[in-house]
Amino acid sequence: MKSNFSLRDLLIELRTDTLSEKAIPALSVGFTTGLGLLVAQIAYATFIFSGSLAPYSSQGVGLVLFGNFATCLIIAVLGNYRGVISGLSPALILVMAAIGLTIETESDALFVTVVAALMIGAVSAGLIFLIVGKFQFSNLVRFIPYPVAGGFVAGIGGAVCLASLSLMGVDTDWRSILSLVEPSVFWRWSPGVVYGVILFIAMKRQSSPLILPVSVVIAVSAYHFALGALDITGDEARAAGLLLTSTSDGRLWPSLTPLDFLNVDWTALAAQIPTILTLVLVSIICVVMNIAGLEVAVNQEFDWDREFKATGCASIVSGLGGGTAASIIVPASMRSELFGATTRLTGVVTALVIGSALLFDDRFLEWVPVPLVGGILIFAGLSLLDIGLIKSRKRLAWLEYGIIVLIFFTIIVFGLLEGVGIGMVASLMFFALRLSRIDVIESKTSLREYRSNKFRPVPDRAILSQQGDRAVIYRLRGYIFFGSVYPLVSRLRQSLGKNTSPPVCLMLDFSDVSGFDFSAVNVLSRLLQSANSTGVTAVLCSSSDELLNGLKRNLPSAEFNALQIESSWDKALEQCEEMIILAWRDEESSSDDRRGSLLERVSADLEQYLEHQIHFEELVDELRDWLSPARYSVGDVIAGQDASHTNLQLLSKGRASAYDSDGVRVRQFSSGAVIWPAESEDGRVISI
Repeated sequence: MKSNFSLRDLLIELRTDTLSEKAIPALSVGFTTGLGLLVAQIAYATFIFSGSLAPYSSQGVGLVLFGNFATCLIIAVLGNYRGVISGLSPALILVMAAIGLTIETESDALFVTVVAALMIGAVSAGLIFLIVGKFQFSNLVRFIPYPVAGGFVAGIGGAVCLASLSLMGVDTDWRSILSLVEPSVFWRWSPGVVYGVILFIAMKRQSSPLILPVSVVIAVSAYHFALGALDITGDEARAAGLLLTSTSDGRLWPSLTPLDFLNVDWTALAAQIPTILTLVLVSIICVVMNIAGLEVAVNQEFDWDREFKATGCASIVSGLGGGTAASIIVPASMRSELFGATTRLTGVVTALVIGSALLFDDRFLEWVPVPLVGGILIFAGLSLLDIGLIKSRKRLAWLEYGIIVLIFFTIIVFGLLEGVGIGMVASLMFFALRLSRIDVIESKTSLREYRSNKFRPVPDRAILSQQGDRAVIYRLRGYIFFGSVYPLVSRLRQSLGKNTSPPVCLMLDFSDVSGFDFSAVNVLSRLLQSANSTGVTAVLCSSSDELLNGLKRNLPSAEFNALQIESSWDKALEQCEEMIILAWRDEESSSDDRRGSLLERVSADLEQYLEHQIHFEELVDELRDWLSPARYSVGDVIAGQDASHTNLQLLSKGRASAYDSDGVRVRQFSSGAVIWPAESEDGRVISI
């Protein structure tokens, strides 16, 4: 559904919604959703800027929150759906964290180099989104195979769960699984896992936006109460890695100045190009999946080009401000629908709540427990696993579900790109397998069932009735490719290999064929050569220029010229009829005895034909005083819009043909026919 956007319309819309009954739901949902996103984005940023980047975690939180603020505001204003909420997708945090983990440079340049890589990724993704939306390429990227998308989501979910355990000090190597029950390790990860699981169950059962912020207050209070009961001070807890640490001395944003980028290690940054490209690819997948998911969830058709342009603008602004690429958040956006807050005001309020945190002192981060961050990541990972592995099982066949499981384990064991790559290969193989099982032969018939519109004398009609099965006719359909051409050719060869009454011609009708690949053209070329070598003439009907050019390149000139190429079904049938009749007359077995046998079979039809001619001649004699003789040359129009008169005509000699408006013959007349002017009412023309 296409729609135009203007600043004036936006201001009028926001003013109207502010004064309407939607204002209170928008403020309520926007505020609570903003608090929930604020907590989740802090958790994501803490994970991205962990390890060697931990001394810059506060600055990293500021950059992520700015990106979330910018994308939420811009997509709320420019997007299709009124009430949309946007932010950093959990699927992106793994790639972003991988950039921080793999950049090798001096400590002074580490943070700024990582930020530069994230900025390049966000701006690059934004530019691609803008190009897709500007030139209306969304249809080219929106159809990602569902098993690939599902496996991608499930793999990201599993990887996020493992990453959260790692953040909480757990060695995720399977050989260290027994260490999980050691008391010093158990009390690091168990509170976060328990919190994440409880939060996941609560959010599954209730859609209230208050669950996350309220649960955070309760969890933080309980955690600090436990620390107090154990007589552990805040400094001791931070030193032990139980609480987050403030790493800046003021507001969260801006974290960098333009002069800081003079310290970028360009060599280390260049080495991150493959990972940056992965980030862009994952961003595209996230945008496609989330737009499609929200479209289905709210039962509303979106203008995908507009969505890509809105996301592109948001990603560019976010990237230039040091933020990250982001996309629509479907569950948060659904709350707008559930609570009657379908207005752009909801997204604006959410963005302002997140943006206000950028003005606060970062020391509030020191109150955040590390297990809380891990628990939120566990919740995000379980949500993705639920979508990718659990819900998809009910909707997919086992083979398609197997592709999801394959991608899931590949991502967990080897990595994101490997999983997506294997998934695409598996999906293509599955698609080719299913497509190859579709029979491209719509029907197999012969001249005994179908005849052309050409008038045939009684003996010729008898020959076609007797010998019609020697013209084998196949009507083909669909797309013929390497997977379906071999079963097709096998069937055709069986028709050519008849021992009794060998075929004279093989007619292939390509009217309903949408295309070919090179393998199909190559295999068909070999079949046509084989047919020609056995004396069977191939008649091609309604073949495309693509097919003819391919056959011309693959066949010797003599073989190609031997093909009978016709543009219409009727003309192709006529050619087959001519070959059957000619073959019958030329065969040595066409002796006097055989001709006598033919005469016996057609005697009744000949008698009927002669009686018709006698009645016709008697009619002409009776009407002679009212008839005006007329002679026509070949090609003259005797009925139709271009005819010189519209009188009834009796055809005493010769032949006439009726054509439709496309020039295709629909009937042929012979002597003794009565031609009415009404024959041309549907655009047909009668020419001699």
